[in-house]
Amino acid sequence: MGKTLYEKVFDLHTVRRLPSGQYQLFIGLHLIHEVTTPQAFAMLEERGLSVAYPARTFATVDHIIPTHSLLRPFKDTQAEAMLSALELNVKQHGIRFYSQERLENGIVHVLGPERGLTQPGMTICCGDSHTSTHGAFGALAFGIGTSQVRDVLATQTLAVSKLKVRRVEVNGKLGQGVYAKDVALFIINRLGVQGGVGYAYEFAGEVFDAFSMEERMTVCNMSIEGGARVGYVNPDQTTYDYLQGRPSSPQGNAWEKAVAYWDSIKSDADAQYDDVVRFDAAEIEPVVTWGITPGQSVGVSGSIPNLEAFPETERGNVSQAYDYMKLAAGQPIAGLQIDVAFIGSCTNARISDFQVVAELIEARRSAGQPVRVAPNVRALAVPGSQEVKAEISRRGYDRILKQAGFELREPGCSMCLAMNPDRLHGDEICASSSNRNFKGRQGSPDGRTLLMSPAMVAAAAFAGEVTDVRSLLGAKA
Repeated sequence: MGKTLYEKVFDLHTVRRLPSGQYQLFIGLHLIHEVTTPQAFAMLEERGLSVAYPARTFATVDHIIPTHSLLRPFKDTQAEAMLSALELNVKQHGIRFYSQERLENGIVHVLGPERGLTQPGMTICCGDSHTSTHGAFGALAFGIGTSQVRDVLATQTLAVSKLKVRRVEVNGKLGQGVYAKDVALFIINRLGVQGGVGYAYEFAGEVFDAFSMEERMTVCNMSIEGGARVGYVNPDQTTYDYLQGRPSSPQGNAWEKAVAYWDSIKSDADAQYDDVVRFDAAEIEPVVTWGITPGQSVGVSGSIPNLEAFPETERGNVSQAYDYMKLAAGQPIAGLQIDVAFIGSCTNARISDFQVVAELIEARRSAGQPVRVAPNVRALAVPGSQEVKAEISRRGYDRILKQAGFELREPGCSMCLAMNPDRLHGDEICASSSNRNFKGRQGSPDGRTLLMSPAMVAAAAFAGEVTDVRSLLGAKA
C-alpha cells in the first residue's frame, strides 16, 4: 500500500518511539525569532546546555519590530529588550541572524522560503503557530511552544504525536477576483475551526496544482486556523522553479540529487487517507469574516447568518460574535463601513499580494476611474520582508501604493497581532489580510477585524466599506 508524503517524511525523521507513545522526531530546520526565544535560551543557560545544531537554526526579528522606523533603541522598552536578548543569544551560540541592521529581516514565514531555507521533505518548526506556511513546499512544518523551542535548541529533536491525514481537494477553476485567501477561508468555513484537530491537511486538486508557491503558502499558513497543525502540498515543478537559484537552495549536482529526493517523498497514487473531502472551485466567491473566529465568514454577496443556521453547541460563540462585532443577523456584509485597511502579515505580505493591489489600482486609473483611499480610512501596506520591500520598489509599486493613499512601512508583523505600535483604536473596524480575527487581536480590546484577501482589502480601502472587488475588475459576480 502506498504512503502519503506525511507518512514518508515522518518515518524518515523518526529517531525512536518513546515510552509515552509519542515519537522523537529529528528537526531539519529550526526558525526562531525574538518573542519565543528569550525564555528558551535562559533555560539552556540554567542547565549548562548549548545549541546542538546551530547550522540548522536561523533567526530573524518580526513580531515586535516597529514599521515606521528601525532606529534603536526602540521606544517600547520591552520590544528593545526582546531584540537585544535575541542579538546576544545568536551571537553566543553562533546562529545566523537575519538582522534589521543589515536590512535582512522579515517575517519568519516569508523570509525562510525566499532564502531557500525551506525545502521539500524537511521537518521544520518555529515558536509560531503559522509555521504551517512552509508545508507549501512539501515539508512537515508546525508551530511549537517555548519549552519545545528549548528542546529543539538543545537536541534538534522533538517529541510529537503522529497525525491522521485528510486530503482536501479543490477542483475546477476559480473565478476572477477569487484568490488563495478566499480558498483558505472557504475551507475553514466548511470544515470548521476545530475540524482539522488531529489531522495534517494535504491540499490537492486542480486549484492547488495551478497555484503559485506564494498562493500555496497562503493556504498552508491558514491550516492552523482550521485546527490542522500541519498543512502541505506535494512538491512539483512549480516548487522546484521557485527554489532554484535561491541563496540556500542546493547547487550544481546537489540540485539534481535534491530533486530526485523531493520527487520520492510525494504521496503515492495509491496512498490511503484517513479522510478525503472535495470542493468545487466554482462555489467560492470572495470571502469576508464577520465574527471572532476565521470560520465565521460569508461570501461577499451574503449576509450575517441567523443563529438558527448554527448547531446548538456553537450558538453561544455566535451570540458573542454578534455582540462583539456589533453586527446583526441578516445584515449584508457588503457596505459595512471600515476605519482601517491593512495589507500585511505572514499570510499575505509577499510580492504577489502587492502586485494584485498595484495592478488593480493601475487598471482603474487606465479606465479613467479615480483610485484613492477613502478619507475616513487609515491604510497600511507592510511588506513581509526587506526583500519584498525592495521588490516593491524595483517594480514601482511603492509609487502606485503611496499615490493611492497607502502608508508603505518597514517589514514586520505589524497590525496582524499588534505587538508593535501598529494598532487599532477603540472599536475601529479593520479590513485585514492577516489570519486571525480574535477579540482584541489587533491591539485594541474592542477592535474589530474582518479577514479578507489583499484585493478585497484594497477595494474596501477605496470605497470606505466592504466592497466586492469583482465590481472593480469588471468581473461577473
